[in-house]
Amino acid sequence: MRVVSLVPSVTETLLAWGVTPVAVTRFCEHPELAHVGGTKDPDVAAIVTLAPDLVVVNDEENRKEDFDALERAGLAVHVVRIETVDDVAPAMEALAAAVGTSVAGPALAARRPSRLRAFVPIWRRPWMTMNAQTYGSSVLAHLGVTNAFADAPSRYPTVTLDDVARERVDVVLAPTEPYPFSSRHEAELATVAPVTFVDGQDLFWWGARTPGALERLDAQLALLG
Repeated sequence: MRVVSLVPSVTETLLAWGVTPVAVTRFCEHPELAHVGGTKDPDVAAIVTLAPDLVVVNDEENRKEDFDALERAGLAVHVVRIETVDDVAPAMEALAAAVGTSVAGPALAARRPSRLRAFVPIWRRPWMTMNAQTYGSSVLAHLGVTNAFADAPSRYPTVTLDDVARERVDVVLAPTEPYPFSSRHEAELATVAPVTFVDGQDLFWWGARTPGALERLDAQLALLG
C-alpha cells in the first residue's frame, strides 16, 4: 500500500511495523524518505502526484483546509485523534487496519499514584503550557504528575512565570520540543522550581514509542522523589 504520512509519530509507528511511507513531512526526521512539506503546510499537489492509496493526518497537527483539499482531490484520508493515553491502543489498531496490517494495541504500565505537581512549558516568548485536554498532560497524569494548569480554559494557555510561581509547583518539566528547551534556559525556569529536562518526543509523540516512552519518563520521574 502506498501511504503518505503527515504525522511524525505515525511515520515512526508505520516504520516500526515495516510499512514504509512513500512520503512524509520534513518534521518526521527521516531524510531518506521523500518530503511533501510540513505538518501545517503540506504540498497537496505533490501528494496527489504520488497517487497514494492513503494519506494519514491528525486532527490537531494538521489543518482542516489541507484535509479538505486532499479529499477534494479524491484521496482516501485516515484521521487519527489522540487526546489521552487510553486512546493509543484503539488508534493504533485502527491505523493498522487502514494500512492493511494487523497490530494489537500495546500493553501499557499501570497508572501511578499522584506524586508531583509540575509546570510544563511548551513555548517561550510568550510562555505557553497545556491543559488537561492534551495528550502530553494525559501522559503525565498516567505517571502520577499533576499538571499545574490542567484546568486552564484553553488547551494551550499563555502564562507568565509569575503565574507559575503562584501555582507552587514541585518541578518544571521542560521538554525538548516543540520548543527546544535546554540547559541555557535552566536559570530562567529555576526561578519558579527545580528544572528537569525531558524528551519531548516521549512526552508528545504517541504510537509504537508509547510503552517505552512511559517507562523512560517514569524512571526519570522516580529520581525526583
